[in-house]
Amino acid sequence: MKILLAAVNAKYIHSNPAVYSLKASAGRCRDQVEIAEYTINQQTDEILGDLYKKQPDVVAFSCYIWNRRMIGELLQELPKILPHVRLWAGGPEVSYDARHFLELYPQVDGIMRGEGEGTFGQLAAYYIEGKERLSEIKGLTYRGEDGTICENAPAPMADLDCLPFFYGDMTSFRNKIIYYESSRGCPFRCSYCLSSIEKQVRFRSLSLVEQDLTKFLDAKVPQVKFVDRTFNIDPKRTVHLWKWLLEHDNGVTNFHFEIGADLITEEELDVMSRMRPGLIQLEIGVQSTNVSTIKQIDRKMDLERLKETVEQIRSFRNIHQHLDLIAGLPEEDLESFHRSFDEVFALRPQQLQLGFLKVLKGSGMHQRAKEYGLVFHGEPPYEVLRTNWMSYGDILCLKRVEEMVEIYYNSHQFEQTLEQILKRYESPFDFFCELGVYYESRGYDRISHSRMARYEILREFLGQEYDQCMVYDLYARENLKSRPPFALDLRPYRQKLKAYEKDYGKQVHVEVFLYEEKPVYVLFDYERRDPLTKEASVEVLH
Repeated sequence: MKILLAAVNAKYIHSNPAVYSLKASAGRCRDQVEIAEYTINQQTDEILGDLYKKQPDVVAFSCYIWNRRMIGELLQELPKILPHVRLWAGGPEVSYDARHFLELYPQVDGIMRGEGEGTFGQLAAYYIEGKERLSEIKGLTYRGEDGTICENAPAPMADLDCLPFFYGDMTSFRNKIIYYESSRGCPFRCSYCLSSIEKQVRFRSLSLVEQDLTKFLDAKVPQVKFVDRTFNIDPKRTVHLWKWLLEHDNGVTNFHFEIGADLITEEELDVMSRMRPGLIQLEIGVQSTNVSTIKQIDRKMDLERLKETVEQIRSFRNIHQHLDLIAGLPEEDLESFHRSFDEVFALRPQQLQLGFLKVLKGSGMHQRAKEYGLVFHGEPPYEVLRTNWMSYGDILCLKRVEEMVEIYYNSHQFEQTLEQILKRYESPFDFFCELGVYYESRGYDRISHSRMARYEILREFLGQEYDQCMVYDLYARENLKSRPPFALDLRPYRQKLKAYEKDYGKQVHVEVFLYEEKPVYVLFDYERRDPLTKEASVEVLH
């Protein structure tokens, strides 16, 4: 008997902690449980072929909004090539409408609802040892022998201290992000989020967390991403773990945390200020700065305290901050979102993510969809199309802004250029909006562009005023093999440049810029880079 836990991830670099935790929780049956990970970028036939070669008796799919469509297709096609395979599914995308999912996919035997570790352990024993009855396994919705859909009582929530460390051979994760949870649940009630459904926060013991993290540090994995919904909900615990990371830093591993910035204490800030640049990075959900919107989504947030904290952390110059906004929330029209964007942009995070509301099944937002006039895609990821406050045209406008922010801000390839450009604009939002309209009008939004082409399009949009800034940005990132066509003619400065190159070696580039018509020689050192931006160290030569 072979049970296969199948995960379809958004990207190759991602891993699926759910399937690893389920396998580790299978107890004495775990040796007959295998894991198969794929990505949504693969062809369905490629995945089907691999599943067929594995010849499983049972396949259980881990379902999320990003893979729901592909898994639906796999569920329909897999029985055609493996007629005797038993099919199961689990995960947030099927937990909240399990009965409907089974009606939609008659090929599927059942659903594991909610947290699956205990449920899967018993389901594995049912197939492998024949010692369980489906009717006795809590957390299942399944087809009875006569085809009727049966729903068992919910499974009890797991004691996190009883869950084994589920990453085995760390070498297989050398090029992937490691996902880790030290707590489950969220104390807040944000109506767009499924985490708000569980009203209790459970923690894994600090001693066990330290043991787990030691394994990651010993393996020198590149990044560990905590999936705790609000990592810093317990300040004493947060300080303890961050001090522990500070003391055990291996100089390589980065730890990612999702936090509430307005909850950060002075003691936490003190610990952060002493960390190695790149030791941790923070994801901070702002979502909106509109007070009415924050109230409508049942969110608790001290915006002024959040701003102060983000600015203070930025002053440390050692921590990457990722701030989020969500478009399509209630009480937020285009003008209001414009203000939210500009307020958050002014905080200058390393990443500003402009996301769009996903109306998730089981969430409070889904329950109030009619009240808010939420019209959204009928298929995953259930992204908003319009609301009582935003038209579909407004959403399209924000889609253009999102793309421009990704290309010209989040890429960090236009740092100096963007800084100078924005001096011409009262609103950063206006700049990204105008640039997005320009892309669309020229058909550039339908083409994949090289990095140099992005610069050329920006010159076409703005003129040649920023040529020197663009050359600076280009060389700050890499020692180009060929000079940009808009760079300064270096022939008058060859003799001095050769002298500098002789003194400083090959891992540098010396570029000439004109300031008040006089040449300024700038050295870019690629062996010394900023740990946050990855830009070369820069020195003005005399």
